[in-house]
Amino acid sequence: MPEGHTLHRAARLQQRRFAGHQLRVDSPQGRFSDGAALLDGRLLEGVEAVGKHLFHRWEGGLTVHIHLGLFGKFKTYTGEAPEPTQGTRLRWWGEPGTLHLTGPTACDVIESDAEEQLLLRIGPDPLAVRRGDKQRVLSAFARRRIPVAQLLLDQAVVSGIGNVYRAEFCFLAGVDPFMPANEVPSEKVEDIWRLAIAHMRVGERTGRIVTVDPPEVGARLHREIGSRERLYVYKRHGLGCRRCSSAIRKAPLAGRTVWWCPTCQR
Repeated sequence: MPEGHTLHRAARLQQRRFAGHQLRVDSPQGRFSDGAALLDGRLLEGVEAVGKHLFHRWEGGLTVHIHLGLFGKFKTYTGEAPEPTQGTRLRWWGEPGTLHLTGPTACDVIESDAEEQLLLRIGPDPLAVRRGDKQRVLSAFARRRIPVAQLLLDQAVVSGIGNVYRAEFCFLAGVDPFMPANEVPSEKVEDIWRLAIAHMRVGERTGRIVTVDPPEVGARLHREIGSRERLYVYKRHGLGCRRCSSAIRKAPLAGRTVWWCPTCQR
């Protein structure tokens, strides 16, 4: 499932290319036909990401809410675009180019009340930090006994973190992923929040998850790091830890797999 940096990057790029333009809109698949008919010919006023959710603001006060889920993807084309696939839920096109959306979990025109209720369920976003967010995260940890790695996937606690980032942030903070959240020292919770802000900004900028410090793998910049060297623990079961050489372990946790270093994360 795309993590929060993917949605924020999509929002930034779509805003830059399409906002301020009138667009033709349809639903080749047919599942968004009524919504597309409402939007067709209108001006796209802006695009906003919150956690793993995307909001398109259209002329006339219309808002489209999109959640990509496991299989959703955007494809953008300049010039002539290929014919949409049978799974294309939403297509828009105009002078700046064409966008296709396939496989989203949600793609709906929503009323302001529904948006407000949705936003109330979304936790602090490391890519859109607001006053008091750090304290909200600290309070959420203090109230819960579930394992910290499980809590980090709760989008009401911190929005945008997925399976990759949660494993990497626990490693970088030196936290055992199975430790009860309310036993994690507050300074470690603050470390995780700072790590989320810093590394998800890198992900938004580069379009990929990179948590390894470039000098550790002989690189100068994050974008220079090869695909096999970008992460510390995620999907590195049995390989040596990049910092202590202990074998990386993995185990199931609440229906997902978590990876960690048994030495660095005691």
